[in-house]
Amino acid sequence: MPVERVLLASPRGFCAGVEKAIKALAWMVRVFDPPVYCYHEIVHNQYVVEQFRERGVVFVDDVDEVPEGAPLMLSAHGSAPEVVAAAHRHGRVVVDAVCPLVTKVHHELKVRAGKGYTVLYVGHQGHEEAIGTMAVAPEAVRLVQSEADVDAVAADLDAETPVALLTQTTLSHHEWAGIRDRALQQFPDLWMPGRSDLCFATTNRQAALEAIADRADTVVVVGSGNSSNTRALEKVAAVHGCRVLRVNAADELPDDLDGVVGVTAGASAPDELVTAVLHRLAPAGGVEEVHVTDEDEYFPPPPELRDLLRGLLAAVSLGLAVPSAGAVVGDDRQVPASVVLSGLGV
Repeated sequence: MPVERVLLASPRGFCAGVEKAIKALAWMVRVFDPPVYCYHEIVHNQYVVEQFRERGVVFVDDVDEVPEGAPLMLSAHGSAPEVVAAAHRHGRVVVDAVCPLVTKVHHELKVRAGKGYTVLYVGHQGHEEAIGTMAVAPEAVRLVQSEADVDAVAADLDAETPVALLTQTTLSHHEWAGIRDRALQQFPDLWMPGRSDLCFATTNRQAALEAIADRADTVVVVGSGNSSNTRALEKVAAVHGCRVLRVNAADELPDDLDGVVGVTAGASAPDELVTAVLHRLAPAGGVEEVHVTDEDEYFPPPPELRDLLRGLLAAVSLGLAVPSAGAVVGDDRQVPASVVLSGLGV
C-alpha cells in the first residue's frame, strides 16, 4: 500500500543560528581564494559540509593545522577560549560563527563559576558544544547526562556549595526535564537562568513534531547522525510509539513505507532535502503542513565578517554583485541560507 498522506511539521529545518553560520561561511568562500578553513563542521549536516568542501573549505579539528595568515571560521557550536585565542595567532583572519544562544550559556557559566558555584552542565559527552562550553570554566563544571549523575555530584559536594544548572542548547525537553527535576530535589537552592538554555528553535521543532507524531504511522526525520537536535527529534517521535526513520537524504528511504508519514528536519538540514523526501514519498492524498508557531528570529552576520566586508568593499571592487557594505548587512536577512547554499557553485 503506498503512502496515503504526509504530515509536514512546521517549523522545521534551518534555525537562525544555522542561517547565520552558513551565510557567513559562504561569504568567506566568495571573498577569499581557496582554501578557507573551518574549525569543526560549520553545522552538523553531511550535505551542507560537502557543499562547502566542494568549494574549497577545509574542515579541521585543530587550529594548529591552519597555515599562518589563512582565513579561518569557527563553527556555530562554540569554541573553547583557548581555541579562540590560538585561532587569532599567526596573523589569521578569524570569523567566529558561534550561535548567540551558545554564547549566552558560555557567559552564564563564566559568571556562576566566578561566584563560586559548582555548575551542573546537562549535555552529551564529546559533543562540540559541550566541549567548548565546559572549557570556559573546567574547574567549576560537572557534566551530567542522567539523574544518577546528579546523585553522584550531590554525594560528592559539600552541603554549603552553591549549585547552578546549565544546559546544552540542542537537547530535547524530555531528556532535560528529568535531570532538572532531580537536580531540584538534590539542591533546593539550585540556580537556573531565567530563560531556559534550550534553544527556542529546537523546542519549536520538537513541538511541531509532537503535533503530528500521534497521527503518523511513521515519522521521517531529515538530518545527520552527529546532529544533537536531530537525534532529539528521533527521541521525541519514539515516545509516541510510531516507527521512526532518520535519513540524510531521500535515497535512504526504504521502499516499504505506507499509510500516514510524518516528516520533519533537524535545525541544520536544508529544506531542499525535505523537498526531495516529499517527492520520493509521493503521497496519494497530498501533503498537509501542520503549523505550530512562527519564527522570526534573526542573527546578523558575525561582527568580524561585517568589518571585513566593509573594509574590502571600501578598498577595492571585488565583483561581488553587492553595491555597498551597507547592503551586505542590510539585505542579509532577506536572503535565506538555503538560497545562498544552492548558489555556492554559481
